[in-house]
Amino acid sequence: MKKWLAVLTVILAVGVLAGCGTSKTAGQQTTTAAKEIKFGATAGPYSDMVTKAIKPGLEKLGYTVKVVEFSDYIQPNKALNNGDIQANLFQHTIYLENFEKENKMDLTALISVPTAPMGIYSKKYKSLAEVKDGASVSIPNDPTNAARAFNTLQDQGIIKVKADADPLKVSEKDIIENPKKLVFKPLESGQLPRSVDSVDLAAVPGNFAIAAKMNLLDALALENMLDPYRNVVAVTAANENSQIAKDIKTVIQSDEFKNVIDTEFKGFGKPTWMTK
Repeated sequence: MKKWLAVLTVILAVGVLAGCGTSKTAGQQTTTAAKEIKFGATAGPYSDMVTKAIKPGLEKLGYTVKVVEFSDYIQPNKALNNGDIQANLFQHTIYLENFEKENKMDLTALISVPTAPMGIYSKKYKSLAEVKDGASVSIPNDPTNAARAFNTLQDQGIIKVKADADPLKVSEKDIIENPKKLVFKPLESGQLPRSVDSVDLAAVPGNFAIAAKMNLLDALALENMLDPYRNVVAVTAANENSQIAKDIKTVIQSDEFKNVIDTEFKGFGKPTWMTK
């Protein structure tokens, strides 16, 4: 009888240990699942930035990272809001705030990243000092990016705008000095790279310049970008203080991230927090 009790005890002990092992394994699987992240980005430089500068750092922290590419500026936020992805990178703060308001979403900018600046390009002139009176300048036809063009031209001393003008909303009406009598030609941003062949100067947003295989460093002048125009990593407001969000910020604020930017993304303007 004692012999059978001993055998039964061993069997029960093994069962308990096996149960503990299963429980531990299940716990590990849950942890692993929690360390998976889908990171959305538009195809091009920002998908590259996630792949080259952010993904490796997250993998070192134990994440399994899948980069999800989008071809438009609408689906990345919809996917984020629906929980199909956990973060995205493709938009600046102004666009994000307008989009979430119009679509009744609760998204938030987690951290800004180096962004391809607008550039003033020309095939006719080698410097802005050479620009002659009456020169034609193609600019974006949407108010947000047009303001960036006028700010850049003012920074270069080509025009002067009202001192009390909101820099995020500067328009042609705010110009008080235009000594060279520049003629502005508003165009869809996608047409601006091609316009370099037909105008004297072209103000081309960085992402469109890169998409057209233009070298940012070939610009006669690059935008001194305001932080609201810099692209941001976005997450849902509910996840703003999550561990994933904290780890994304840790990676982006690391020396490894900065080194990749300096090597792979030359000409990209760095946000204020990186230049302090």
